[in-house]
Amino acid sequence: MDLHPVQITRTAETRWEAVADDRVVGHGDVSYRPDGRRFVSVDVWHDEHFDRLAAAVLAGLPAPVHTLVGEHDAGLRARWERTGLTLVRREREYVLPTRPAVTGPATPPPPAGVEFVPGGEADEAQLRLLDRAVREEVDATVGWRTMPAEVSALPEGDTLGDPSRYAVAVRDGRYVGYVRVVPVPRRARIGLIAVRADERRRGIGRALLAHALGALHAAGTASAWAEADESNAAAIALLEHAGAHHTGTSLELAHP
Repeated sequence: MDLHPVQITRTAETRWEAVADDRVVGHGDVSYRPDGRRFVSVDVWHDEHFDRLAAAVLAGLPAPVHTLVGEHDAGLRARWERTGLTLVRREREYVLPTRPAVTGPATPPPPAGVEFVPGGEADEAQLRLLDRAVREEVDATVGWRTMPAEVSALPEGDTLGDPSRYAVAVRDGRYVGYVRVVPVPRRARIGLIAVRADERRRGIGRALLAHALGALHAAGTASAWAEADESNAAAIALLEHAGAHHTGTSLELAHP
C-alpha cells in the first residue's frame, strides 16, 4: 500500500507539480524553442516520483517532445528512456577565451570587402531578411535541428528575438552573415554563427567569431560558451580553431 500517495497537478500552461503529504515533491516544466520544439524537464526530490510526473507531462503535450541530458548522467537518461524518449542528437559544449593573447593565432582580419556592423547597430529589416534566408538555406540542407539549441521564448513567428544581440557581416551593402551573442556576466553565450550559402568558405564565419570575442573582451568578459551538433564538422572546426575547449556533451532525447 502506498503510504505517501502523490498527486500530479498542472498548475500552469508550462508547469506540473507533484504533491505528497501536502508538500511539493517535484515539478515538471516545458519551454518552447524558436524553431517550435518543446523541451521538458522534471525535477523530483525522490526518484520514485519521476515516472509518474514525467508521464503526466508527456501526456499533457502533443508529440514530439524533447529533453536534454548530460552525457554522463546515465541515471537520468535511463529514466527518460523508460518513458519512451530516444536519442536523436548529441551536442558538444565549448568554452572560448576572449583574451587576444589566447585567441590571437586564430584571429583573422576581415575578408577583403567585408565590414562588420557591431551588435545593436544593424538595420532590423535587413537583419530579419538575412535570418529568414539563412534558415531557409539550412532547412534545405542539413536541417535546423543541427544548429545550436535555442532556449529563448519568442513570440510565434519570430525567430530573431532581440536584434541588439546580433553583429553582422556586410559585403557591398548586403548582409551576408551574423553572430548572436547573449552578454551575461563573466561568461557570454555565442548562440549562433551563420553565413549565406553563396558567401561561405571565404573566412567570414571565422572573422565574425573573432569580432564577437574581441567585443566581449573589450567589455570585460573573459570567456564565452557555445554548442555545436556533433555531426556538424564545420562548426566544430570553427570553434576549435578559435581556441575553444570541449567541456562536455549534451544528449537530446525525443518522444515521437
